[in-house]
Amino acid sequence: MLQPSPLRRRIFGLENEYGLIFSPNGRVYLPMEKVLGYIFEGLIPNSWPSNAFLVNGARFYQDTGCHPEYSTPECDNILDLVIHDKAGERLLEACLPAAEERLREEGLSGEIYIFKNNTDSLGNTYGCHENFLMRRDVDFWKVTEQLIPFFVTRQIYSGAGKVLKVSGKPQYFISQRAQHIHEKTSSSTTSSRSIINTRDEPHADAERYRRLHIIVGDSNMSEFVTYLKVGTATLVLSMIEEGYAVQGMEFEDPVKAIREVSRDPTLKRKIKLDDGRQMTAVEVQRVYLDRAQEYLAQQEHDPILDDVWQRWAMVLDKLEEDPMQLVREIDWVTKRHLIQSYVDKKGCGWDDPRVFLLDLQYHDVKRTRGLYYLMESRGLIERVVEEESVQRAMSTPPQTTRAKVRGDFIRFARAKNRSYTVDWTYLKLNGYWEETILCMDPFSAVNRRVDELVSQVAGLRFYR
Repeated sequence: MLQPSPLRRRIFGLENEYGLIFSPNGRVYLPMEKVLGYIFEGLIPNSWPSNAFLVNGARFYQDTGCHPEYSTPECDNILDLVIHDKAGERLLEACLPAAEERLREEGLSGEIYIFKNNTDSLGNTYGCHENFLMRRDVDFWKVTEQLIPFFVTRQIYSGAGKVLKVSGKPQYFISQRAQHIHEKTSSSTTSSRSIINTRDEPHADAERYRRLHIIVGDSNMSEFVTYLKVGTATLVLSMIEEGYAVQGMEFEDPVKAIREVSRDPTLKRKIKLDDGRQMTAVEVQRVYLDRAQEYLAQQEHDPILDDVWQRWAMVLDKLEEDPMQLVREIDWVTKRHLIQSYVDKKGCGWDDPRVFLLDLQYHDVKRTRGLYYLMESRGLIERVVEEESVQRAMSTPPQTTRAKVRGDFIRFARAKNRSYTVDWTYLKLNGYWEETILCMDPFSAVNRRVDELVSQVAGLRFYR
């Protein structure tokens, strides 16, 4: 696996909220909280918490609107992040058989569907949040001003695609989240969703770090897209932190721009800048691409960032020539191709109800049912990580970050049948030697106090 330069380590994380549907065999109403409870049982046996950390260091909990949400453990390698994001899908998929069996025991037969997408049939949205640990000593507001044009236009390769009716007619959008963004920056993630969230929760030493919290992105099925969207964001963030500014790219109206870009799969629409110029989304991305090339040329060789830059350049070239060249890599392109092929085969229109079902089924995490995975099983999708690594990540945390300490602690406590309390920055074994152990360094995979505690509790068996 490609490794980042040790001088340029960064912590990343993804939070994905999932859509949940129970389709009963018959006319039965079942509160979604109960369905979600059975899914929780599959991940955290013998308990029904609303917030729990897992042995792989990740966090699984119920979010607003009864959505299951999976937060990856802290990763310092973008490929590790892709792996652990996919591990979240696999964990939820693995819970389905037992959850459906529990329903049958209560006389409620049916199927549970879990979708990795961002909107429901009523027009509500739920998010995919990206987290980047960033330096506290840089001016956060100057950084965000330079990042906003990047995030507005990044959707041309990170969008998940969506069929929506506009004035009664179906229209294909590049992004699912773009239509739900109302501000440039905001501290809220629900009432006034923004391009960049300003909530200052570093989950680390607050004097050294803060967290860049991005809530504008779509949830992605494509491993290639997850790798590229996080990789380009960290590359741009790193160059801005190091003083490689991107000047003069401010948009006249970023919120209007993000919606206009999403509504134009041809990628020809021009965005108006503050200085009166007009540029396409591809052209804006090329400004950042070129600046990133200048930055990388002056840095120690970093295999991952170099690879990200090369893929970024390739994708922009193909998007400009013909986006459909990226049918194996980019979610919105793959889905559009899939729907168009179906429409052509069936001789129906894009307003056919089956088209909207196809749109949703693309995001089904059950690999024998989801259209993305059916395509992947036929070799029609570009993968960037090995399935063996994804399976291992379901129970094993990253070995180079604080997540290892957390995961090992949870595994130990469960093996000893001990009550414990865990959060991102602390661990506590309840009862004997009850002590809160702070873990403020997300880069540290070792904690001396945890090692001592484990040794003490393990030694109890000699005195019983």
